[in-house]
Amino acid sequence: MTEGAGAYPSCQGGERTGRQSKEQYLKRIRPQPTFQQIYNTATMELHRSVCVLLALCVPWSVKGGNVLVWYTEGSHWINMKPVLDALMDKGHQVTVLVPSVSMFMNSSEPSRFRYELFNVSVSLQEMEDFLEEFFHFSMYEIDHMNYLQLYIRFMDLFKRDLHYAFKYLDGVVKSEATMKKLREGNYDVLLADPIFVGSDLTADILGIPLVYTLRFSLAHNWERQCGQLPAPPSFVPGAMSKLTDKMDFSERVWNFLFYALQDAVVNYIMWNMADEYYSEVKGKPTNACELMGRADIWLMRTYWDFDFPRPFLPNFKFIGGIHCKPAKPLPKEMEEFVQSSGDAGLVIFTLGSMIKNITTEKGNMIASALAQIPQKVLWRYSGEKPATVGPNTRIYNWIPQNDLLGHPKTKAFVTHGGTNGIYEAIYHGVPMVGIPMFADQPDNLVHMKAKGAAVTVDLNFMTTEDLKDAINTVINDKSYKENAMRLSSIHHDRPLSPLDEAVFWLEFTMRNKGAKNLRVAAHELTWYQYHSLDVLAFLFAVILLFMLIIVKSCSFCFRRCCGRKGKTKRKAE
Repeated sequence: MTEGAGAYPSCQGGERTGRQSKEQYLKRIRPQPTFQQIYNTATMELHRSVCVLLALCVPWSVKGGNVLVWYTEGSHWINMKPVLDALMDKGHQVTVLVPSVSMFMNSSEPSRFRYELFNVSVSLQEMEDFLEEFFHFSMYEIDHMNYLQLYIRFMDLFKRDLHYAFKYLDGVVKSEATMKKLREGNYDVLLADPIFVGSDLTADILGIPLVYTLRFSLAHNWERQCGQLPAPPSFVPGAMSKLTDKMDFSERVWNFLFYALQDAVVNYIMWNMADEYYSEVKGKPTNACELMGRADIWLMRTYWDFDFPRPFLPNFKFIGGIHCKPAKPLPKEMEEFVQSSGDAGLVIFTLGSMIKNITTEKGNMIASALAQIPQKVLWRYSGEKPATVGPNTRIYNWIPQNDLLGHPKTKAFVTHGGTNGIYEAIYHGVPMVGIPMFADQPDNLVHMKAKGAAVTVDLNFMTTEDLKDAINTVINDKSYKENAMRLSSIHHDRPLSPLDEAVFWLEFTMRNKGAKNLRVAAHELTWYQYHSLDVLAFLFAVILLFMLIIVKSCSFCFRRCCGRKGKTKRKAE
């Protein structure tokens, strides 16, 4: 008997087949719902509809958020832009503070976000001259100085840099017109790279959450002292110490002293100046480092493909490679040149967008080395064309670096060691030859060398043979390519892309009006409480008291026993 054929009695009492008899039978035997059942069902559907509506409203409640962005410069601005574009894509309003004098931020260029200009009492020529002086010190002077000369010169440059930074800050917090506009903006969060001081002060005045995005500070001073990020000197190398996490005894001694020395310099110069300035603006004694520590989220532009493993806190999020993206097709003329390289492949050479002061001698030496390798070379170079440029080399004022690194014919990347370029090389799995220039670049390349993805040469002491041999090494020794690919795999193997993670935590901060639930209680402790020195002192006192009681008790018992024996002996005599 098939299903439906005689399985259900017909409404007429006989057996019938077909769909109609089955439905009639079910209708006749099914009990009719009561009023209470109808009410309960309707209530349940209403609750379900409300839950769906709330679920839809949660993400939309953040859309339309109002984000204020602190001014910055150079590669820091390059890192900021992808985040701002992603925020705009999700429906947020973005307003960027831009000083009237800026070397890289151009408020007149077409942009999706709004610019808020403020006036500063510094000329563009002053800033360019100072930057040129800093580059010359970093590239040509630093290798010929002893430690004392280096620190005297560094402290002078540091003080002058802070002097300019506070002049920029004057244009914001000491301008009634600018502060009035910012108060009327009703912003939900302030996003800032703390390389320019004052974002924490401004966020505090406006009463809005603060999110930082940075690579690191000198010896992790801001992260450790203000953000309370643990950094044991036994295995966490100080930023810019040029050490790895595998340190022998002498290196651990140097790392410990490096932390102490840099803290002394930063505290003496930066925090003293900042405390005085912040106290003046707020009209009461203010600790600038404590104010900085109130940041809700710290978006650190590094990751474990680049950095060494270390402890971190819940409100520190690691988003290294935030600007990286898949390669796009090259311009036709450039693609033809790349394809002409054949099996030998391509070498990309660039020392970044800020370096324009390489000497003619160095330029000729580099060009001569590049002319002696079998690969084709694309060289970003803005100076006078060197006389020794070979037929395998093409010079451009600008190159699509990311697209070239993602090209299958690219064999090696000769770089100054900037974080952005290194992360693009990691993203695409390209081994590197490093020629560090200034700032964090020597330290960055120490990381890449330790991970087996790069070799380095010194700009001031390298020869044509040194550069040629370094390029041949990373191309012919397959371990460099394998290590670069391993780092690339680590970079891509994460639950969220760096950009998506950055946007999530910004939206999280806006949704929750801060991220205080991620703030550790260490911020409320004194230095001796943090290191449990008061507990150790208490335990030491208890041990001393206990030992004193034992000694006194033994002494008492000894006197009692010896005294009694002495009396007995005298009586016997």
